[in-house]
Formats: sequence, structure tokens, C-alpha cells
Amino acid sequence: MPLTNFEKQLRATIAEVESQGLSKADEPVIVGIRKPQGNKGPRFLLAGMGAKQHIRMNANSYLGLAFKERVIKAAEKGSRQFGTGPSAVRFISGTYAPHVKLEKRLAQFHGRDACMLNSSAYTTVLGVLATLTSPETIIISDELNHNCIINGMRLARPKDRKVYKHLDLAQLESQIKECIGLCENVIIITDGIFSMRGDHAPLDKICELTRKYSRQLPRDIVLIVDDSHGVGVFGKTGRGTEEYTNAKGVDVLIGTLGKGFGVNGGYVVTSKTIITFLREKNPLYIFTNPINSPDAAAAHEAVSLVDSAEGRKLIAWLHARTRQFRDGLMSHGYETLPGEHAIVPLIVRDTARTNKMVAFLRENGILATGLAFPIVPKGEETIRFQVCACHTEYDIDYVLDVLSRFN
Repeated sequence: MPLTNFEKQLRATIAEVESQGLSKADEPVIVGIRKPQGNKGPRFLLAGMGAKQHIRMNANSYLGLAFKERVIKAAEKGSRQFGTGPSAVRFISGTYAPHVKLEKRLAQFHGRDACMLNSSAYTTVLGVLATLTSPETIIISDELNHNCIINGMRLARPKDRKVYKHLDLAQLESQIKECIGLCENVIIITDGIFSMRGDHAPLDKICELTRKYSRQLPRDIVLIVDDSHGVGVFGKTGRGTEEYTNAKGVDVLIGTLGKGFGVNGGYVVTSKTIITFLREKNPLYIFTNPINSPDAAAAHEAVSLVDSAEGRKLIAWLHARTRQFRDGLMSHGYETLPGEHAIVPLIVRDTARTNKMVAFLRENGILATGLAFPIVPKGEETIRFQVCACHTEYDIDYVLDVLSRFN
């Protein structure tokens, strides 16, 4: 059946996105990777660019563990032992020894009773939020939380939803007070690291608020934190925003294996009772295939690497290169935000100039990603740079030099 009118409408929307300079269709295709040589980190080859090499400044693999030989070998061994795919959802026949082993390791790493793996952190957030919400729940969320939390709140169907201004704890406390007597329980949900800005939630202070008011609700206040950009890389030992803020009282912690740990998949760590409930009731766990065994084996090796002297050295190197880059941006007069996370935003505040700067960087062998509305608010157009432990001092100096020549 021809879809003439339907596709006409879709083409009009595509044309509007393109006219606004917001198209994401031009995805660079990586066709090769050159290993680090001398004072240079890894270089990336793109389709259609011949032998031209690029520094990658737009990846979530903050520690570069995807290139670590011991992680690669763990994936190869897992593949030989268990094949490349799980073949079914977990309750049917899709649970393998590497899944169980990894869940135990992650629970231990985060100091929790239990863990549950999911296909991604995005689906983990959707499933956890929808499953733990009842018709007598009010959800309270930071206004700059990730898209997965926004869509999770829509999927959850709570009694009410409240959104507080970014990091405004006075407004958060006021909203908690408003909920008392109106619902059975409150879920507060926040990112640990805010992915567009690199700043972090004051989890220690949010935990204090939950303790202060939790007993005034019939079924308590549940604090959920998505720390996907924090786990593995933030804090001295990579325990994330909890460690960095010395927070005590995060009830449900969601993380990813696809950023700091350099593999793929998502997970949630919390009490054994909550994990058991999620395994019984969470449709995005029950009816979705898990990550494959090679990924689970590689992720276990990556977590163990982070939780070692070698991992702590990588984290310290990452933090040093991050300071080098952030200080360099400011010395060249660029606007950025204070912080210590490897996400370093260069705030441009104009879509056309953002696109021009990204193109200039690409011409000079640097991969960076511009962010415009609706990904970020209008007037806050940004280039989100992401520092990696694979970057050398030379790499960072080179990127800064290129930026100093942009006009």
C-alpha cells in the first residue's frame, strides 16, 4: 500500500528539523581505530575521510576500557563458552552464569544487597520507575533530568508529578511538604551527573531531606538516582556521585555498563526485596532479552579493573586531563561550567555558531557534538566535550589550540 500522504507529513517534519540546523542524520561512521603512539592517544578513522585521523571528544567511554586487552579477552572467552546471544528472555532460558556473576559483582561494588541487569540504562529507568509507582504515588523530579526519566514519568502514571528547578533544594523540600497527606508515598528521582552539563546532584543533602520527611508518608519516600555518567568514573574509586558527595540513603541506584565500564547494558542495585519485586513485575525486564554473555563477562572484568589500583590510576589521570581541558577553555575566554566530571560543556548560546564550531573542529581532526534545542533549552546551545583517560596531555593541548584559532 502506498503511504503517500503519511510520508509527505513525515518529510515535512524532517525538512523543518533540517532547516533549524537540528538534524542528527549525519552520523559519522567509524571505520577504523589507530592505537596510541608516542605522545598521542587513539585516533579514529571515519567513512569518506580517507586516512585522516580524529581525536574523539564525544564518547561516554570515559576510562577507555573498551580498548583494554583484558576486557576484550573476557568478551572473547564469554562468546566461546556461551555463544553470542541469550536466545530468550531470562525467565524462559536466557539467564547464564555470567549474568549472575556480574549481578553479584555490581551489588558488591555499590554496597547493596542485590542487582538486576537490563538491556540498557534507559530501559532500566523506564521499568524501575513504572513498576515502583502506584496510583497513590507522587513523583518529584529535577527539571534537567535525562530524557529517560521524563519518559519514565509519563509511563508510570502516578497520582501527580512535580518538577523542581535544577538543584533547587528549597523548592524540592516545599514540594515534599505539599505531598504529605495527599498520597501514600513519594518517589524523588534525579540524575547523579547531569549529562548535558556535567554538574552533579547534591545527593548528601537530598538524602537528608528524604530522611527528614519519609516517616510522614504512609509508604515512605523512595529516592532513585540514575548515575549512569557517574558510576565507574566519578569519585576517587569510581563509585559515582554517591561517593563524591558522601551520600547515605540512596534507596535505588541505576547505572550503565556502557559508559565508564566501556561495555553495554544497564543495571539497578538496591535491596533484595525491591529487586525480587522488579523481577516479578517489571515488564521491561521480564519481556526483554538481557545483554549477551560476552558483554556480561567483559563488564565483570571492567568492574574488577575499576575496583583496583590500576582503575584508581586511570580515574586520577582522567580527572587531571579534565582539569587541564576545563582550565584551558577558561584561559581562552570560553564559557563553561565549574565541576570535576569529564563532561565539560563549552556554552555557545547560538545554534548556527555551534554548528559552525563543530564543523571547524571536524576539519581539524576533532570529533565533538553540538547540542541545541530541544536537547538543551534555547539560549544554552552547547558543545559537550567528553574527556577520556585515553587522552594524553598532547591531545588536550591540541584540542585547545584548535579552539583558540576559531573565530
